[in-house]
Amino acid sequence: MTVKTILAYADAISAAPGDTIQFMVSCDGAEEFRADFLRVICGDDGPDGPEYRVEPVETPAAGAYRARKQTIAAGSYVVVPHAAVLDGLAGFSVQAFIQPTTPERGTQIIIAKPSADDRFGFALTIADDGALVLELGVGADAIERHGTGVPLIAGEWAFVAASYDAETGSVRVHQEPLTDRATAQEYAGMSAHRGAVDTAAPLTMAARVIDEGATARRIDHAFNGRIEAPRLANRVLARAEMAEIVDLPISADLREAIVGAWDFSREIQSDRVVDLSGNGLDGTTVNQPARAVKGRGWTSEVHDWKTDPSHYGAIHFHDDDMIDARWAPDVSFVVPDNLRSGFYAARFGTDGDECFVPFFVRPRRGSATAPIVLLASTNTYLAYGNYQFHMADPSAEKQAGALTEFTAADVYLWEHPELGPSLYDRHSDGSPCMYASRLRPVLDAALKTKLWSYNADTHLTDWLEAKGYAYDVVTDEDLHREGMALLAPYRAVLTGAHPEYWTTAMWQAMSGYLDGGGRLMYLGGNGFYWRCAYQPDNPAIVEVRRAETGERYWVAEPGEYYHSFTGEYGGLWRRIGIAPNTLVGIGTVATGYDRSYPYRRTEASFDPRAGFIFEGIGDDESIGDFGVLGGGSAGIEFDAADQALGTPAHALVLARSVGHSAQIRLALEETVFHHQPIDGDESDRVRAELVFFECGDGGAVFSTGSIAWCGSLSHNDYDNNVSRITANVLERFADPTPI
Repeated sequence: MTVKTILAYADAISAAPGDTIQFMVSCDGAEEFRADFLRVICGDDGPDGPEYRVEPVETPAAGAYRARKQTIAAGSYVVVPHAAVLDGLAGFSVQAFIQPTTPERGTQIIIAKPSADDRFGFALTIADDGALVLELGVGADAIERHGTGVPLIAGEWAFVAASYDAETGSVRVHQEPLTDRATAQEYAGMSAHRGAVDTAAPLTMAARVIDEGATARRIDHAFNGRIEAPRLANRVLARAEMAEIVDLPISADLREAIVGAWDFSREIQSDRVVDLSGNGLDGTTVNQPARAVKGRGWTSEVHDWKTDPSHYGAIHFHDDDMIDARWAPDVSFVVPDNLRSGFYAARFGTDGDECFVPFFVRPRRGSATAPIVLLASTNTYLAYGNYQFHMADPSAEKQAGALTEFTAADVYLWEHPELGPSLYDRHSDGSPCMYASRLRPVLDAALKTKLWSYNADTHLTDWLEAKGYAYDVVTDEDLHREGMALLAPYRAVLTGAHPEYWTTAMWQAMSGYLDGGGRLMYLGGNGFYWRCAYQPDNPAIVEVRRAETGERYWVAEPGEYYHSFTGEYGGLWRRIGIAPNTLVGIGTVATGYDRSYPYRRTEASFDPRAGFIFEGIGDDESIGDFGVLGGGSAGIEFDAADQALGTPAHALVLARSVGHSAQIRLALEETVFHHQPIDGDESDRVRAELVFFECGDGGAVFSTGSIAWCGSLSHNDYDNNVSRITANVLERFADPTPI
């Protein structure tokens, strides 16, 4: 077992001077921890990197704190607060449609009003043998189990129901697969219990709450799979009556018997579960189970849940969903009034262990402190947060072209699935992870981690600091909320190495900024690739639906391509007719991880329009045949121009990468037939390209088309042609003279 003594996260990722960020910390086996706050210059502590550099921040929040252990309750479920109508049920019927995905994994709650304090409760569950069971009991030591004894089938929809007569003690359990009704099971028996359901505990679906704390809850028996149309009645219903109450509205002669009738097709964009019984038993989803997913009645005629929500009346629950750890705060940090905008991190340490929680200090709202701004790709950091694909998928080493190397953080994540997966992983039941959140410990988006996403972007901050450029920092969340007004004060916007995930609001803001004369330096690759969406009331949660094509680690189910948060069609921006080429002149064409490559100048690079870019660069120079990421400036993921996808006709392709190996392959969306050349050693379509073009009102775009570009900036003490080209462009873009 890998030991990690300290974990932490924050309630915000971006803050301005005067704002407060709360940090939640958990320690295992330590009595105290120390908090420090750092300005991050370079988070790369590897032997080949520029140099790990941080600067301390003076703040009263730094110092020693008393430690405590805080637990994580992974698993999604619905909780319905207790109400008087739920008490005193002198008999009941409970039912739902379910599609279990792991019925063999032991007890899993479908619907429960659990016993507590020796009061009488019930739970409709999947038992240890995979069969449907009705549990009746008073306290943990007096539970009866009445079940069919026949296991449910994974992935198959079934109608499940149970009833209990408080006077006679008679029990019935129905287990009816929808695809083969001949295999339906019915149990009839007698309970030793008599009396009404009488418990103050909340009603839950897909898990049982066993400890309702002030912050974190503890749950057990989490359900994997889909639940649809749950119903609760205050008397025993005949099987025909159970069928009648499936459809809403419910007939008048049965209406008085209905306690709860929940319709999951209502308010899909929210965390609210709507009760249509008239008793006001609305519930709340916890840990963001998947919504806008197909129900039992879905047909291929409906693909957009907004067209006919009745086809999307299910919720998919997972035992490893983790959206909000719900820890209590331990450290409050007030951003000092004089703190420069930039990359920052809280460092929490115990004897022998430490963890970092990155955050970003932006200028005061409505102001700018520098002519240029770096847009931190916080959506991308979040998408890869707690990434485990390289440990879980057999194809990972083939994809990387190398043996997988595991860090201590990797092993800890594997041993602690309660921290939740990334948007590249699958849940424990094999279904795709479509939601991710920063309200939990994220181990791999931090300093001293692998050079991917967050830590790779500190190569750019390192270069900006080394060159003495004044710059501000804002985040994807900031841009989504504030739009073009956030960028308007700046002459130039810089991206990091991998701005992959963009919301519609972000795209519109950047497009408007460029149309209005803004300048953009896209210093990465595979950017502006996936459309994502924020939870409407909580931008800490991001959603991705990987639809149809693209470099995907999983594929969304047919009929589930539309985001639950916004109703927008998901997948590649290219697939909705707005390729990255229309914004930055290039788009993803290839990926490969064996090594990186240099660029060679093209004839277009000698156009007078590009003269300022190559000032001080030799005519025959190989550009970037060096770098921290794979030994070159063109690598990992490659973008290139394509007028058919929207690259402006006047764009200049200044240089392209050369010498690719067979490990560099065309992206899926670039191929039509499998037998066409797709490898770097046989297809000239595999390439990264430097592109420049002018926009309206004196604006312009410069794009590098490679994730590895920023990893070459520090070579030879920052005296190299990648650094020189980047500086040439930045200084011209920061100059107010129209381009």
